[in-house]
Amino acid sequence: MRIFIAGHNGMVGSAILRHLSTMGRHELITAGRQQLDLTDPRAVLDFMYARRPDAVVLAAARVGGILANSTYPADFIHDNLMIAANVIHAAHATGVRRLLQLGSSCIYPRDAAQPINEDALLTGPLEPSNEPYAIAKIAAIKLCESYNRQHGTDYRSVMPTNLYGPGDNFHPENAHVLPGLLARFHAAARSGANTVTIWGSGTPRREFLHVDDLAAAAVFVMGLESAAYNAATKPMQSHLNIGWGTDISILDLARMIADITGFEGQIICDRTKPDGTPRKVLDTGRMQRLGWTPKISLQLGLRATYDWFLLQQQAGHALRSS
Repeated sequence: MRIFIAGHNGMVGSAILRHLSTMGRHELITAGRQQLDLTDPRAVLDFMYARRPDAVVLAAARVGGILANSTYPADFIHDNLMIAANVIHAAHATGVRRLLQLGSSCIYPRDAAQPINEDALLTGPLEPSNEPYAIAKIAAIKLCESYNRQHGTDYRSVMPTNLYGPGDNFHPENAHVLPGLLARFHAAARSGANTVTIWGSGTPRREFLHVDDLAAAAVFVMGLESAAYNAATKPMQSHLNIGWGTDISILDLARMIADITGFEGQIICDRTKPDGTPRKVLDTGRMQRLGWTPKISLQLGLRATYDWFLLQQQAGHALRSS
């Protein structure tokens, strides 16, 4: 198959590109930002007509942590709405029958019952700090559903829990919580700092999934490894949760990262900063019943991610910061 991976330079897209490359059975199509602006509808349509993929993986998105979401809400909702609308519409217009759209667990209501199953979508208010981004991702799910209903396409959506791994954004302020903490604890350990301050009370609980596990799940859901699975799941429900189904407190995560980076000082919780959603763990029962479960534990995944982080620094490679 000819597969277009939109967003192949990002953490998720690059992981899926690696996974598909190891399979060696598909022609992979990519385009960087300089080649293709995914917020430009004409450019996306022209690209799809020219390259004619058989399938599309929509991994492109504007992403960031609480601070970035709070500072740039218009950018987050506009860019993500445009990317989803342009790629999904162009896929249909050029005859692409199979598409996978990657979303985020922030689509669910702030106070959804835990663990959160797929049916919780649109049952309550969203977390205000990332509402614009979440609304754009909900719209992408509904776009896929609507094209399937009206045009008989096979456009699927997966909602991963919090991701981490190679290619992540390690900016100490703009990153998501795990890579941001890893970078800050690394810097503190190297400088001999006595304290590291983390946002909020440290009590919120989060679930984390290594991006290579997500890549494996994405290929599984697309049916690229199992024709039997592909046939058995049609028609597919709205979307599927991807994760472990278990969580950890932010403070315990910080302690784990401190140990891995060698930081021996004090961890301070700044309670003047927002906590965000109190708890967020996904019900992954549907994926488990389909036959897929993750393999990379948080402890092993963190160590591997830190090793990758160190190698990038030693090689003098610039780490993504926005």
